Amino acid sequence: MSAGKIVPGKATPRGRFPHLKVAGGFAFVSGTSSRRPDNSIAGAEADAMGTTSLDIRVQTRAVIENIADILAAAGAGLSDLVQVTTYLVNMNDFGGYNEVYAEYFDETGPARTTVAVHQLPHPHLLIEIQAVALLPEGVDE
Repeated sequence: MSAGKIVPGKATPRGRFPHLKVAGGFAFVSGTSSRRPDNSIAGAEADAMGTTSLDIRVQTRAVIENIADILAAAGAGLSDLVQVTTYLVNMNDFGGYNEVYAEYFDETGPARTTVAVHQLPHPHLLIEIQAVALLPEGVDE
């Protein structure tokens, strides 16, 4: 049996899909951004003149924390991740993304793939991460 789940307190998905799907002892996390529940974006600010400032480090940290919250709803955590796929709008952000990623994971962490994409669903999003975690023993699907 598999179950999809919308996690309370997280930004509502921009489409008909769950934050998380649990199946076969795994938690599959849909692509997650730094969007907050009020639809503002962590790491994206505009000044009074409308000049936008986007910060890959702030966005990366927010994405990983959002994934941690989503996994917690399934009884799992970041240490249970086995695979992540990261989508960056610009590979020039790879260094900042990598720096923050290393605050959470090392070579014992999940397998990882990082690719560049043309764009994400909002022009202020620099990063999105999709993830798979192995559920800890005793966690029900």
